[in-house]
Amino acid sequence: MNVNEVFGDLYGRIPPLVRDAVAGLDATELATPPEPGANTIGWLVWHLTRVQDDHIADVLGKEQIWQTGDLAARFDLPADPGDTGYGHTPEDVAEVRPTAELLTEYYDAVHARTEEFLAGLTPDALDRVVDERWSPPVTLGVRLVSVADDCLEHAGQAAYVRGLLQRR
Repeated sequence: MNVNEVFGDLYGRIPPLVRDAVAGLDATELATPPEPGANTIGWLVWHLTRVQDDHIADVLGKEQIWQTGDLAARFDLPADPGDTGYGHTPEDVAEVRPTAELLTEYYDAVHARTEEFLAGLTPDALDRVVDERWSPPVTLGVRLVSVADDCLEHAGQAAYVRGLLQRR
């Protein structure tokens, strides 16, 4: 396998998990926490998409998909590029009330951009430093693994919350 195939396979595992987590749920179900103060399925999927959008846009040197077009407005949220959900309070989580269709539309757009980027990835590019705020500085390879890990964890959390809600 080459680097494109490895990262393509890794990121290719996320879309079915996202779709399965939200499939057939209405906006109320997506916004229902398993218990007060907990993250909702809608927020978890929105957040994982925001993180991937933010980080991939950053390494590309482009605006986030969240900032271009009308997605933020359709989510009824500000198009703040710095708001990925990190540090959200339970009240902030409750503000994220999307439909399953809107979540998958946004994720699919972010995933398509990610796939296009990964298709052109070279082994040497993985060593490029993309974030010097950390010690040691973060390379592209580390960032790509970190984003995929975050997305897979949050997709798993969304599936778990779905299971909890369906048992009620």
